[in-house]
Amino acid sequence: MIKLCGVGISNYYNKVKLVLLEKEIDFEEEKVFPSQSEDLIKRSALGKIPFLETEHGILTESQVIVEYLEDSDCAKKLYPSDAFERAKCRELIQHIELNIELQARRLYKEALFGGSVTDETKAEVKEKLTIGLSGLARLVKFSPFICGDQFTAADCVAWIHFYYVQMTIQKIYGTDLVQQYLPALNDYMQMLEQRPAFSKVAADRAAALEAFFKK
Repeated sequence: MIKLCGVGISNYYNKVKLVLLEKEIDFEEEKVFPSQSEDLIKRSALGKIPFLETEHGILTESQVIVEYLEDSDCAKKLYPSDAFERAKCRELIQHIELNIELQARRLYKEALFGGSVTDETKAEVKEKLTIGLSGLARLVKFSPFICGDQFTAADCVAWIHFYYVQMTIQKIYGTDLVQQYLPALNDYMQMLEQRPAFSKVAADRAAALEAFFKK
């Protein structure tokens, strides 16, 4: 059986976990925190999470893991069968992760973990998030899923990342910048949360966050 290693507060860990659940693949979980310990870098070259232990070896980087699961599992597919539509699904994933989540991540230290970031960083991130969100608004469909009428891996990615992105933007800027560009997002997120896999990940994430902040 494959083993997913990481922690439930990580959106990238939960991204992989959600895909595993949606694809109904049996897996185990092992709590592993990122570090530069000798033991960890033997398993994950950069000491990062998540990573996946398989019968063939270890895989790192969440998107690599998701596509490995898609390629190796013949059951439930989370990418469109048409080559162009499959590329559009990957386009959405990359856009969300590189142009939105990666930018918002620069603010997580203050928004989520009690640290602080400079006003210069906040202004720069806001400018880049505005560009990223306006671009995403031109790509999404929400009819009812982010790529159209088919549920895909892009829905897993969007739901996982926007949980932290939206929370962060509201905390730092005092406004829901996401809703300005994606007014359908809240209803879309709530729709996805009705799916059993999403409900489970949400509950497990809440428990992990509670345990983390009790430390």
